[in-house]
Amino acid sequence: MDSQIKKGLIDVCILAVLLKEDSYGYQIIRDVSHLVEISESTLYPVLKRLQTNNLVTTYDVAYNGRLRKYYKITDKGKLRLIEVKEELESINHIYNYISLITKNRRI
Repeated sequence: MDSQIKKGLIDVCILAVLLKEDSYGYQIIRDVSHLVEISESTLYPVLKRLQTNNLVTTYDVAYNGRLRKYYKITDKGKLRLIEVKEELESINHIYNYISLITKNRRI
C-alpha cells in the first residue's frame, strides 16, 4: 500500500476508535492493529499531529500510581471523519467502475 494512503488511513482509524470512546496509546494500538500495522513509534507521532491539528485533545487519568494520557476526538476531528467518509464513497465508486471494466479483461 502506498505510504501516503496508509498514513491517512491510520489517522482516520485512530479518529474512528476515539469516536467510539476516549482511549490511551496502548489500547489504540490494540484497537487498530487488525486493520493496519502500527507500532508505538508510528502511533505517537500520529497522535501528536492529530493534536496539533486540533483533531484530538488529551487529558490525564491516574492509573496504578501513574498518569495515563487519554485522547479524545474533537468536533473538528468528527468533521474530518465525515469528510473522509464522503471521500471514501467517491473512491469506492471509482473502484467499482474499475472492477467492472477489468472483470472480464486481461491486464
